[in-house]
Amino acid sequence: MAGHSKWANIKHRKGKADAIKGKAFSRATKEIITAVKLGGPDPKTNTRLRLAIQKAREVNMPNDNIERNIKKASSSDQEAYSQITYEIYGYGGVGLILEIMTDNKNRTASDIRIALNKRGGTQANPGSVAFNFDHKGVIQVPKQAIKEDDLFMLASEAGADDFEGADEFYMITTPPEALFQVKEAIEKQGVKIELAELQHIPKNWIECSPEDQKANLELIEWLEGLDDVDAVYHNMNIP
Repeated sequence: MAGHSKWANIKHRKGKADAIKGKAFSRATKEIITAVKLGGPDPKTNTRLRLAIQKAREVNMPNDNIERNIKKASSSDQEAYSQITYEIYGYGGVGLILEIMTDNKNRTASDIRIALNKRGGTQANPGSVAFNFDHKGVIQVPKQAIKEDDLFMLASEAGADDFEGADEFYMITTPPEALFQVKEAIEKQGVKIELAELQHIPKNWIECSPEDQKANLELIEWLEGLDDVDAVYHNMNIP
């Protein structure tokens, strides 16, 4: 599987959702609240919160908002968000994985049903789509930030399991549990990281007819627009 093809597809997945400021703020807020609920309000001892704060700053969330969300999450009045994964079959045998954070599972289920009624696709049994994907940490580093050999050695020694060049970036994949330690090892060397997050990486890509591709993209766009949906992963090859 060519690196260019892999990362071009993933980049497409992220494009529209992350471009919407309100959506990005909402996701950052939910990640901060969830991190505090799970590991406490101190980013020094809560790695997940530390990463959530970094992501919030990447979408230009003001520090006042970040502090307010941490304080709100520490209150017993603030409900915790539930993390849910939906698996969906699209057109032409394509599989979709939806990562969701919600404070109202019934609302989320209703929104997903409406999306499938409007744009097609069927809900799959748990595991029937996920087995076609690997759950990995993904780190994206600009090529101008560091020499390839230096980054390769640094990432490998910190626990990464794959390394590829893609367009203007180096893409590093890690086991899920090693994402934070690899990220921190790179940053300690003063290297800028463009992205660091857990993703579902397809094991194989599905070739679709132009009609099925168009229908899948319309379904993905609808799903990405839902408030509770944080990410949509798919295994459709996009030329």
